[in-house]
Amino acid sequence: MTIDHVSLLPLYAAAGTPLLVLIAELATGKRAAAAGSVLLGGLATIVCAVLGSRTPTFCTATTLCSWTPGPVAVVSAVVFAALTVGVLALSLPGLKLSLAPPGEYCFLLASSMAGGVVIGYAGDLITLIVGLETLTLPLYVLVALRRFAPRERVTTRGASASVTFFLVSVISTAIALLGAALNYAATGALHLNRLTDGIGPLAPVATVGAALLVIGFAFKVAAVPLHAWAAPTYDGAPIPVAAYLSTASKLGGVLALAAIVSHLDTGSTMAVLAVLTMTVGNLVALTQTRMVRLLAWSSVAQAGYILAPLALGADGIRAAMAYTVFFVALEFIAFAVIAALRPTGADGGLLSAYRGTARRSPWLAGALVLSLAGLAGLPPGLAGLFAKVTVINALIDRGWGWLAGVVALNAVIALAYYVRVAAIPYTTAPATARPQARAPRPVAIALIAGAAIAVVLGFAPQLLFGFLT
Repeated sequence: MTIDHVSLLPLYAAAGTPLLVLIAELATGKRAAAAGSVLLGGLATIVCAVLGSRTPTFCTATTLCSWTPGPVAVVSAVVFAALTVGVLALSLPGLKLSLAPPGEYCFLLASSMAGGVVIGYAGDLITLIVGLETLTLPLYVLVALRRFAPRERVTTRGASASVTFFLVSVISTAIALLGAALNYAATGALHLNRLTDGIGPLAPVATVGAALLVIGFAFKVAAVPLHAWAAPTYDGAPIPVAAYLSTASKLGGVLALAAIVSHLDTGSTMAVLAVLTMTVGNLVALTQTRMVRLLAWSSVAQAGYILAPLALGADGIRAAMAYTVFFVALEFIAFAVIAALRPTGADGGLLSAYRGTARRSPWLAGALVLSLAGLAGLPPGLAGLFAKVTVINALIDRGWGWLAGVVALNAVIALAYYVRVAAIPYTTAPATARPQARAPRPVAIALIAGAAIAVVLGFAPQLLFGFLT
């Protein structure tokens, strides 16, 4: 077996980042050294992914490879690294106030990034599941990692959110592993491009295995009926960690599902999951009064839009990935605005706490409207509009018009709460409202970067869609 180390450069850069954080923390003990290591590692990962070799490696045969570079892998690695750097920027004000130990925080964040990079390049079930768990495991700790709880928060809330997330994720991993075992028993293969080979009389076993794999990975994207953990976990976590959960964790789950559905016949299962997820997510979001919980239920609905093109199998992966990238950029902007408007270390608060924000912070209010409009698929959020059109076109072109109609109907339902939340900053604030502090510089930089990425994607969407082809 020959190994192409140039092809593995993104893995080396991502896996070396947490080691660099450990060394920097031990050598200097300074917060800046740990944060700088994550920044350096994230940028190195992006460069290695873009410029690295496209040759598959760890191959036991010509077509049986465990590391498979490609356009989707490159895009996912770049997005994971960019999200990690962005979340680090949102976290710096809290780390400066010692709300969490900086060395441990940066190490866990970098470790999660390494797992995310592996998922996109995975060519077999073992690599895929290990990468997904490496992405998820550090998040259990990050959800509850704080030295003390601010007054606005209940002390046990973060721990409760972490335990909820941990238990649900462990169960989902066990289900996915059982599915992988059953599929291996039926096919004798672990490589993704051989999952459908040699089924024969064991076809029912392989079918059950495929269904369990989909169910296990559906937990990661908070698909209904496997969604109950999302809202309490997001709301109980620090805002930057909630941003990472809502973006990077969901991206990892989508990549895992895409790897499965592109080789197994799971169209009807994915269609049912998509309809339930987008419908339940939108209907429950209508009743929310807390900002982070509303975004959590909104992300559940967005997961339904992503799952819809995956019902097409391999033909829907490009549309699903394009939608996911746009969603990640817009969702990050929304959480960055919340982090900028709320006191450092506080939770997302009630929707009413954002009244009058436009008068005090017009640019932040505008960024929030941009992100919400994009998630709703309305101008000026052209990225979100293009993403929804891409999904609907893909479904109609392949004869799934009824599912495209469900997507369009749910997009109309979602307008009710997106428009309501977007209008809140422009309503009159109560007389007793406290003035909002200016956004910390790292948060402002992250917000500006996220907005710039969303605008670029909105005006040049065909660049991304063409690259994924």
